[in-house]
Amino acid sequence: MAKSSGENGPRAPAAGGSLSGTRESLAQGPDAATADELSSLGSDSEANGFAERRIDKFGFIVGSQGAEGALEEVPLEVLRQRESKWLDMLNNWDKWMAKKHKKIRLRCQKGIPPSLRGRAWQYLSGGKVKLQQNPGKFDELDTSPGDPKWLDVIERDLHRQFPFHEMFVSRGGHGQQDLFRVLKAYTLYRPEEGYCQAQAPIAAVLLMHMPAEQAFWCLVQICEKYLPGYYSEKLEAIQLDGEILFSLLQKVSPVAHKHLSRQKIDPLLYMTEWFMCAFARTLPWSSVLRVWDMFFCEGVKIIFRVGLVLLKHALGSAEKLKACQGQYETIEQLRSLSPKIMQEAFLVQEVVELPVTERQIEREHLIQLRRWQETRGELQCRSPPRLHGAKAILDAEPGPRLALQPSPSIRLPPDAPLPASKAKPKPPKQVQKEQQKQTKASGQLDKSLAPSQATVVTAAGDAHLSQDVPSKDLASQDPAPQDSAPQNLAHHRSQESLTSQESEDTYL
Repeated sequence: MAKSSGENGPRAPAAGGSLSGTRESLAQGPDAATADELSSLGSDSEANGFAERRIDKFGFIVGSQGAEGALEEVPLEVLRQRESKWLDMLNNWDKWMAKKHKKIRLRCQKGIPPSLRGRAWQYLSGGKVKLQQNPGKFDELDTSPGDPKWLDVIERDLHRQFPFHEMFVSRGGHGQQDLFRVLKAYTLYRPEEGYCQAQAPIAAVLLMHMPAEQAFWCLVQICEKYLPGYYSEKLEAIQLDGEILFSLLQKVSPVAHKHLSRQKIDPLLYMTEWFMCAFARTLPWSSVLRVWDMFFCEGVKIIFRVGLVLLKHALGSAEKLKACQGQYETIEQLRSLSPKIMQEAFLVQEVVELPVTERQIEREHLIQLRRWQETRGELQCRSPPRLHGAKAILDAEPGPRLALQPSPSIRLPPDAPLPASKAKPKPPKQVQKEQQKQTKASGQLDKSLAPSQATVVTAAGDAHLSQDVPSKDLASQDPAPQDSAPQNLAHHRSQESLTSQESEDTYL
């Protein structure tokens, strides 16, 4: 898939002017008729005369291609239970990811509740963490003019993305404006990569579930963590994954592998759009959402599994190969897949049960990379390593966590006087003996001061200061200079006791 090639889809009338790179410019229609359309207070579908059309629960016009396919209806009671479980997970995300990641995976396989799908995708992909780490970055990119060579290409692709969805049915409507903003922002965020047409349906699916800023960071995660190198100029990563898919097919369906080998059909002829668009333009919409739920959780392994399931059930038996005598017939068979194998419940069950692991994918990746280097030389695209799902992404880029700081229940200034205790504590024997040794060693301590000093030292022993003897009374005693050593020692110990008491208060 070339970076500037177009996808099949209804074409809108050509615009009279080009975009200047800001979201406001997209809203400017070529003539008065378009301006009248955009002035409608209703939805984008109303602006194009689709107000009388019925819209399904996904936002597609009933009867359009995107709305086709049998839907798996979840009982309302079950849906409410799932919503409650997902709310608990999302509100305690770090704990669940650290200790119960397998449970998250199982719940993604069952399907994320529609009301929480957008939020869950942000958490799973790490897009929420990226947004927190880059506050204001999207607004900065959004207000920048952008590169004119990409703006023109992006503008031509806008109306081709899900033209029968209520968000994108209106040319220059809110959906297309946000799509333009997200794609333009990515060309500024990664100018060395620019824009690839397969990014447009990815961004459009995200915009159906979240605002533009969140969709942008989820797109960044998909391009850099889930599918790195897919949208580079040479498309080397997708070519490598095509060889990996074909090699894995030999183990999953030898019949299909043998047929494709005999017909000499390159994997790029049938899997490019599958993988680069994450099946968003291939499967019925209910199946697309279920695949994306698992994809965000488990990574590119899900994309490989879906491709292998489709190849297995489309070409995996002698009966099905009767109609595929040549290359053209085989490719047409893969382009017009049977609705049965794409049906939500059947496809998800097959994908979950297919024994293809991350370890197998990475092993095949190393094999194909070695063959590539032997036949074509080194890769020109230096993409970051691929991360297999939410757990790997979180481990690689942990989100900001608040440090567990001690919170003392009582805070006192350093020079504040301590309150006097009601009862005079009894000095411990060990402290009394120690005090007696110090008294004997000094030999000059006045006997009248011993009880007062013992009281102070006692406070150092059990962390309670007694102020029965005021400090001014001690000063009036006017002890000899040589008496200052024991007093300083006692004072030092009392200071230590204060620090110890403060430390204990922090954990009360």
